[in-house]
Amino acid sequence: MKQIFFTLFLCLLCTASAHAALKVIGSGDNKQLDPAGFPPVMKSSYQLMQTKCTSCHTLDRVVSALQTGIAPTTLLEFNKKTARDHCMKMARKPHANISQQDAKTITELLYYLIDEAAKK
Repeated sequence: MKQIFFTLFLCLLCTASAHAALKVIGSGDNKQLDPAGFPPVMKSSYQLMQTKCTSCHTLDRVVSALQTGIAPTTLLEFNKKTARDHCMKMARKPHANISQQDAKTITELLYYLIDEAAKK
């Protein structure tokens, strides 16, 4: 049992360091990404994500998932597949006000951010 926890801990350590390339500003619930270096289309997608996602939760959840590679609510790996799944799940929530196009745009932004996080 101790070996399993130790192995899991080592995996989490490696994952955290692999997802550290994004510039983050703020702390705690005010943590968000600095979109200054994003391409123009991704800057507008980031504005959409800020508007839509923060109607239900802070961006800290998204930033944490991108930084660690682990979704903070499910504790599952956060990668392109699970990012898409999260966006579609959020779009289905009755009061989320996220259209299918919004979900697609936010998913593409998350793909970009996941790739950027993996660069370092």
